[in-house]
Amino acid sequence: MPGDRSMKIFLTGAAGFIGSHLTDRLLAEGHDVIGVDNCCTGSLKNLAHLKNNSSFRFIQQDAISPLSIQEPLDWVMHFASPASPPKYLAMPIETLRVNAEGTFHLLELARNKNAKFFLASTSEVYGDPLVHPQPESYWGNVNSIGPRSVYDEAKRYAEALVCAYHRKHDLSIRIIRIFNTYGPRMDPEDGRVVTNFINQALRGEPMTVYGDGKQTRSFQYVDDLVEGIYRLMNKEFYGPVNLGNPEEYTMLQLAEIISEISTGRSPVSFKPLPQDDPKQRKPDISQAKKILDWSPRIPVKEGLSQTIDYFRTIRKEK
Repeated sequence: MPGDRSMKIFLTGAAGFIGSHLTDRLLAEGHDVIGVDNCCTGSLKNLAHLKNNSSFRFIQQDAISPLSIQEPLDWVMHFASPASPPKYLAMPIETLRVNAEGTFHLLELARNKNAKFFLASTSEVYGDPLVHPQPESYWGNVNSIGPRSVYDEAKRYAEALVCAYHRKHDLSIRIIRIFNTYGPRMDPEDGRVVTNFINQALRGEPMTVYGDGKQTRSFQYVDDLVEGIYRLMNKEFYGPVNLGNPEEYTMLQLAEIISEISTGRSPVSFKPLPQDDPKQRKPDISQAKKILDWSPRIPVKEGLSQTIDYFRTIRKEK
Protein backbone atom coordinates (compact mmCIF):
# COMPACT_ATOMS: atom_id res chain seq x y z
CA MET A 1 0.00 0.00 0.00
CA PRO A 2 1.28 3.52 -0.81
CA GLY A 3 1.51 4.62 2.82
CA ASP A 4 3.43 1.54 4.01
CA ARG A 5 6.71 1.64 2.10
CA SER A 6 8.61 3.38 -0.66
CA MET A 7 7.49 2.17 -4.07
CA LYS A 8 8.80 2.41 -7.62
CA ILE A 9 6.16 4.00 -9.85
CA PHE A 10 6.25 4.22 -13.64
CA LEU A 11 4.12 7.16 -14.82
CA THR A 12 3.37 8.12 -18.42
CA GLY A 13 2.27 11.68 -19.14
CA ALA A 14 4.49 12.89 -16.30
CA ALA A 15 5.23 16.26 -17.95
CA GLY A 16 1.56 17.00 -18.44
CA PHE A 17 -0.69 19.20 -16.34
CA ILE A 18 -2.16 16.41 -14.22
CA GLY A 19 0.85 14.09 -14.49
CA SER A 20 3.28 16.65 -13.08
CA HIS A 21 1.05 17.36 -10.07
CA LEU A 22 0.67 13.62 -9.48
CA THR A 23 4.45 13.22 -9.71
CA ASP A 24 4.89 15.85 -7.00
CA ARG A 25 2.42 14.06 -4.73
CA LEU A 26 4.02 10.64 -5.21
CA LEU A 27 7.47 12.04 -4.47
CA ALA A 28 6.17 13.90 -1.42
CA GLU A 29 4.82 10.58 -0.11
CA GLY A 30 8.34 9.11 -0.32
CA HIS A 31 8.08 7.09 -3.53
CA ASP A 32 10.43 6.85 -6.52
CA VAL A 33 8.98 7.92 -9.87
CA ILE A 34 10.09 7.13 -13.40
CA GLY A 35 8.32 9.69 -15.55
CA VAL A 36 7.73 9.25 -19.28
CA ASP A 37 6.45 11.83 -21.77
CA ASN A 38 7.02 12.71 -25.42
CA CYS A 39 6.04 16.32 -24.60
CA CYS A 40 3.60 16.61 -27.49
CA THR A 41 1.19 18.29 -25.08
CA GLY A 42 3.17 18.24 -21.82
CA SER A 43 6.07 20.56 -21.00
CA LEU A 44 9.44 19.97 -19.39
CA LYS A 45 8.88 23.24 -17.52
CA ASN A 46 6.34 21.37 -15.40
CA LEU A 47 9.16 19.14 -14.13
CA ALA A 48 12.00 21.67 -13.97
CA HIS A 49 11.78 21.87 -10.18
CA LEU A 50 12.60 18.14 -9.96
CA LYS A 51 15.92 18.41 -11.80
CA ASN A 52 17.98 17.55 -8.73
CA ASN A 53 15.51 15.18 -7.10
CA SER A 54 17.23 11.79 -6.81
CA SER A 55 13.89 10.01 -6.48
CA PHE A 56 12.77 11.14 -9.93
CA ARG A 57 13.98 9.99 -13.34
CA PHE A 58 12.62 11.24 -16.65
CA ILE A 59 12.50 9.45 -20.00
CA GLN A 60 11.45 11.44 -23.06
CA GLN A 61 9.74 8.82 -25.19
CA ASP A 62 6.41 8.15 -26.82
CA ALA A 63 4.20 5.82 -24.76
CA ILE A 64 2.89 4.29 -28.00
CA SER A 65 6.12 2.29 -28.26
CA PRO A 66 7.13 -0.49 -25.83
CA LEU A 67 9.33 0.76 -23.01
CA SER A 68 12.19 -1.31 -21.62
CA ILE A 69 12.61 -0.95 -17.86
CA GLN A 70 15.16 -3.07 -16.04
CA GLU A 71 14.30 -2.43 -12.40
CA PRO A 72 11.29 -3.82 -10.51
CA LEU A 73 8.09 -1.77 -10.52
CA ASP A 74 5.21 -1.56 -8.08
CA TRP A 75 2.88 0.50 -10.27
CA VAL A 76 2.44 1.34 -13.95
CA MET A 77 0.25 4.45 -14.25
CA HIS A 78 -0.95 5.52 -17.71
CA PHE A 79 -1.74 9.24 -17.90
CA ALA A 80 -0.39 9.93 -21.40
CA SER A 81 -2.86 11.20 -23.99
CA PRO A 82 -3.91 14.44 -25.64
CA ALA A 83 -7.00 15.45 -23.67
CA SER A 84 -8.36 18.77 -24.94
CA PRO A 85 -10.50 18.78 -28.11
CA PRO A 86 -8.16 21.05 -30.13
CA LYS A 87 -5.20 18.82 -29.26
CA TYR A 88 -6.77 15.43 -29.95
CA LEU A 89 -8.50 16.71 -33.09
CA ALA A 90 -5.08 17.86 -34.33
CA MET A 91 -3.53 14.48 -33.39
CA PRO A 92 -6.34 11.98 -34.01
CA ILE A 93 -4.20 8.96 -34.92
CA GLU A 94 -1.73 9.58 -32.09
CA THR A 95 -4.61 9.87 -29.61
CA LEU A 96 -6.10 6.56 -30.72
CA ARG A 97 -2.76 4.81 -30.69
CA VAL A 98 -1.54 5.97 -27.26
CA ASN A 99 -4.79 4.71 -25.73
CA ALA A 100 -4.81 1.47 -27.72
CA GLU A 101 -1.25 0.30 -28.46
CA GLY A 102 0.15 2.35 -25.60
CA THR A 103 -2.24 0.85 -23.09
CA PHE A 104 -1.48 -2.66 -24.37
CA HIS A 105 2.31 -2.26 -24.07
CA LEU A 106 1.99 -0.76 -20.59
CA LEU A 107 -0.33 -3.54 -19.44
CA GLU A 108 2.26 -6.04 -20.65
CA LEU A 109 4.92 -4.13 -18.72
CA ALA A 110 2.80 -4.25 -15.56
CA ARG A 111 2.10 -7.97 -16.04
CA ASN A 112 5.78 -8.79 -16.60
CA LYS A 113 6.80 -6.76 -13.54
CA ASN A 114 3.95 -8.10 -11.39
CA ALA A 115 2.96 -4.47 -10.87
CA LYS A 116 -0.43 -2.85 -10.40
CA PHE A 117 -1.92 -0.84 -13.26
CA PHE A 118 -3.66 2.53 -13.09
CA LEU A 119 -5.56 4.00 -16.06
CA ALA A 120 -6.52 7.65 -16.33
CA SER A 121 -9.79 7.55 -18.26
CA THR A 122 -12.23 10.39 -18.81
CA SER A 123 -15.79 11.59 -18.42
CA GLU A 124 -15.83 11.70 -22.23
CA VAL A 125 -16.65 7.98 -22.18
CA TYR A 126 -20.21 9.13 -21.36
CA GLY A 127 -20.39 11.16 -24.59
CA ASP A 128 -23.35 13.54 -24.78
CA PRO A 129 -25.11 11.92 -21.82
CA LEU A 130 -28.80 11.09 -21.66
CA VAL A 131 -28.48 10.40 -17.91
CA HIS A 132 -27.76 13.24 -15.52
CA PRO A 133 -25.65 13.24 -13.39
CA GLN A 134 -23.50 10.43 -14.77
CA PRO A 135 -22.85 7.40 -12.54
CA GLU A 136 -20.20 4.82 -13.40
CA SER A 137 -22.97 2.37 -14.32
CA TYR A 138 -24.10 4.57 -17.24
CA TRP A 139 -22.90 3.17 -20.59
CA GLY A 140 -22.85 6.51 -22.38
CA ASN A 141 -24.13 8.10 -25.58
CA VAL A 142 -21.14 8.30 -27.91
CA ASN A 143 -20.96 8.93 -31.65
CA SER A 144 -18.44 6.23 -32.57
CA ILE A 145 -17.44 7.87 -35.87
CA GLY A 146 -17.78 11.56 -35.00
CA PRO A 147 -14.76 13.85 -34.70
CA ARG A 148 -14.61 13.48 -30.91
CA SER A 149 -14.61 9.67 -31.15
CA VAL A 150 -10.81 9.65 -31.52
CA TYR A 151 -10.68 10.46 -27.80
CA ASP A 152 -14.01 9.12 -26.52
CA GLU A 153 -13.71 5.70 -28.13
CA ALA A 154 -9.98 5.49 -27.47
CA LYS A 155 -10.61 5.77 -23.74
CA ARG A 156 -13.55 3.35 -23.88
CA TYR A 157 -11.30 0.82 -25.61
CA ALA A 158 -8.53 1.41 -23.07
CA GLU A 159 -10.97 0.71 -20.23
CA ALA A 160 -12.11 -2.49 -21.95
CA LEU A 161 -8.52 -3.64 -22.45
CA VAL A 162 -7.57 -2.95 -18.85
CA CYS A 163 -10.60 -4.88 -17.60
CA ALA A 164 -9.74 -7.78 -19.94
CA TYR A 165 -6.25 -7.99 -18.42
CA HIS A 166 -7.81 -8.04 -14.97
CA ARG A 167 -10.15 -10.88 -15.91
CA LYS A 168 -7.67 -12.98 -17.89
CA HIS A 169 -4.45 -12.33 -15.96
CA ASP A 170 -5.81 -11.31 -12.54
CA LEU A 171 -3.95 -8.02 -12.87
CA SER A 172 -4.64 -5.55 -10.08
CA ILE A 173 -6.12 -2.49 -11.82
CA ARG A 174 -7.54 0.94 -11.06
CA ILE A 175 -9.58 3.13 -13.43
CA ILE A 176 -10.57 6.74 -12.85
CA ARG A 177 -12.87 8.79 -15.05
CA ILE A 178 -11.61 12.36 -14.81
CA PHE A 179 -14.10 15.19 -15.13
CA ASN A 180 -13.05 18.74 -16.09
CA THR A 181 -9.96 19.62 -14.07
CA TYR A 182 -8.16 22.94 -13.87
CA GLY A 183 -5.28 24.58 -12.01
CA PRO A 184 -1.69 25.81 -12.37
CA ARG A 185 0.44 24.22 -15.12
CA MET A 186 -2.46 23.98 -17.54
CA ASP A 187 -1.27 24.55 -21.09
CA PRO A 188 -2.42 28.11 -21.84
CA GLU A 189 -3.10 27.06 -25.43
CA ASP A 190 -4.93 23.80 -24.76
CA GLY A 191 -8.18 25.26 -26.12
CA ARG A 192 -10.42 24.21 -23.25
CA VAL A 193 -12.99 26.54 -21.78
CA VAL A 194 -11.13 27.51 -18.59
CA THR A 195 -7.90 28.39 -20.39
CA ASN A 196 -9.74 30.13 -23.22
CA PHE A 197 -11.77 32.29 -20.84
CA ILE A 198 -8.75 33.19 -18.67
CA ASN A 199 -6.57 34.10 -21.66
CA GLN A 200 -9.29 36.21 -23.23
CA ALA A 201 -10.13 37.95 -19.95
CA LEU A 202 -6.49 38.79 -19.21
CA ARG A 203 -6.10 40.22 -22.72
CA GLY A 204 -9.31 42.22 -22.31
CA GLU A 205 -10.94 40.40 -25.22
CA PRO A 206 -14.53 39.12 -25.46
CA MET A 207 -14.87 35.63 -23.99
CA THR A 208 -15.98 33.11 -26.63
CA VAL A 209 -19.08 31.14 -25.68
CA TYR A 210 -20.23 28.34 -27.99
CA GLY A 211 -23.95 27.80 -28.53
CA ASP A 212 -26.24 29.70 -26.17
CA GLY A 213 -23.89 29.25 -23.20
CA LYS A 214 -26.45 27.27 -21.22
CA GLN A 215 -24.60 23.97 -21.58
CA THR A 216 -23.07 22.91 -18.26
CA ARG A 217 -19.79 21.54 -16.98
CA SER A 218 -18.38 20.67 -13.57
CA PHE A 219 -14.90 21.84 -12.58
CA GLN A 220 -12.51 20.33 -10.03
CA TYR A 221 -9.21 21.74 -8.85
CA VAL A 222 -6.18 19.59 -9.65
CA ASP A 223 -5.21 19.05 -5.99
CA ASP A 224 -8.59 17.46 -5.32
CA LEU A 225 -8.13 15.12 -8.27
CA VAL A 226 -4.65 14.05 -7.13
CA GLU A 227 -5.99 13.33 -3.66
CA GLY A 228 -8.64 11.06 -5.18
CA ILE A 229 -6.03 9.27 -7.29
CA TYR A 230 -3.81 8.63 -4.30
CA ARG A 231 -6.66 7.33 -2.20
CA LEU A 232 -7.69 4.90 -4.95
CA MET A 233 -4.16 3.50 -5.03
CA ASN A 234 -4.83 2.36 -1.46
CA LYS A 235 -8.04 0.50 -2.34
CA GLU A 236 -8.46 -2.85 -4.05
CA PHE A 237 -11.34 -1.68 -6.21
CA TYR A 238 -11.35 -2.64 -9.88
CA GLY A 239 -14.30 -0.77 -11.36
CA PRO A 240 -14.15 2.75 -12.78
CA VAL A 241 -14.45 5.63 -10.32
CA ASN A 242 -15.68 9.12 -11.20
CA LEU A 243 -13.48 11.93 -9.89
CA GLY A 244 -14.99 15.36 -10.39
CA ASN A 245 -16.79 18.24 -8.75
CA PRO A 246 -20.59 17.81 -8.82
CA GLU A 247 -21.13 21.58 -8.69
CA GLU A 248 -22.59 22.48 -12.08
CA TYR A 249 -21.99 25.73 -13.97
CA THR A 250 -23.25 27.00 -17.29
CA MET A 251 -20.65 28.43 -19.61
CA LEU A 252 -22.14 31.87 -19.07
CA GLN A 253 -21.79 31.49 -15.31
CA LEU A 254 -18.18 30.38 -15.68
CA ALA A 255 -17.43 33.34 -17.94
CA GLU A 256 -18.93 35.71 -15.38
CA ILE A 257 -16.86 34.24 -12.53
CA ILE A 258 -13.58 34.41 -14.46
CA SER A 259 -14.34 37.93 -15.67
CA GLU A 260 -15.07 39.03 -12.11
CA ILE A 261 -11.86 37.52 -10.68
CA SER A 262 -9.55 38.63 -13.48
CA THR A 263 -10.65 42.01 -14.84
CA GLY A 264 -14.34 42.46 -14.16
CA ARG A 265 -15.00 43.87 -17.61
CA SER A 266 -14.87 41.14 -20.27
CA PRO A 267 -18.00 40.75 -22.42
CA VAL A 268 -18.94 37.49 -24.16
CA SER A 269 -19.22 36.67 -27.85
CA PHE A 270 -21.18 33.72 -29.23
CA LYS A 271 -20.16 31.12 -31.82
CA PRO A 272 -21.87 27.94 -33.09
CA LEU A 273 -21.69 24.85 -30.89
CA PRO A 274 -19.15 22.25 -32.15
CA GLN A 275 -20.41 18.86 -33.34
CA ASP A 276 -21.20 16.33 -30.57
CA ASP A 277 -20.35 18.85 -27.85
CA PRO A 278 -22.05 17.56 -24.65
CA LYS A 279 -24.95 19.65 -23.35
CA GLN A 280 -24.48 18.53 -19.75
CA ARG A 281 -21.61 17.09 -17.78
CA LYS A 282 -21.85 16.40 -14.05
CA PRO A 283 -20.36 13.50 -12.11
CA ASP A 284 -22.19 11.28 -9.71
CA ILE A 285 -19.46 10.83 -7.09
CA SER A 286 -21.43 8.61 -4.70
CA GLN A 287 -18.99 5.76 -5.33
CA ALA A 288 -15.90 7.90 -4.62
CA LYS A 289 -17.50 9.12 -1.40
CA LYS A 290 -18.29 5.58 -0.30
CA ILE A 291 -15.10 3.81 -1.34
CA LEU A 292 -12.52 6.58 -0.89
CA ASP A 293 -14.23 8.90 1.58
CA TRP A 294 -13.41 11.53 -1.04
CA SER A 295 -15.11 14.65 -2.26
CA PRO A 296 -13.64 17.87 -3.71
CA ARG A 297 -12.59 20.47 -1.13
CA ILE A 298 -11.39 23.48 -3.12
CA PRO A 299 -14.18 25.97 -3.97
CA VAL A 300 -14.32 26.86 -7.66
CA LYS A 301 -13.69 30.58 -7.08
CA GLU A 302 -10.64 29.85 -4.92
CA GLY A 303 -9.20 27.42 -7.45
CA LEU A 304 -9.86 29.75 -10.37
CA SER A 305 -8.18 32.61 -8.51
CA GLN A 306 -5.02 30.51 -8.08
CA THR A 307 -5.16 29.45 -11.72
CA ILE A 308 -5.54 33.04 -12.93
CA ASP A 309 -2.54 34.06 -10.78
CA TYR A 310 -0.51 31.32 -12.49
CA PHE A 311 -1.56 32.55 -15.93
CA ARG A 312 -0.59 36.10 -14.98
CA THR A 313 2.84 34.85 -13.92
CA ILE A 314 3.58 33.01 -17.15
CA ARG A 315 2.36 35.99 -19.17
CA LYS A 316 4.94 38.16 -17.39
CA GLU A 317 7.66 35.59 -18.09
CA LYS A 318 6.98 35.93 -21.80
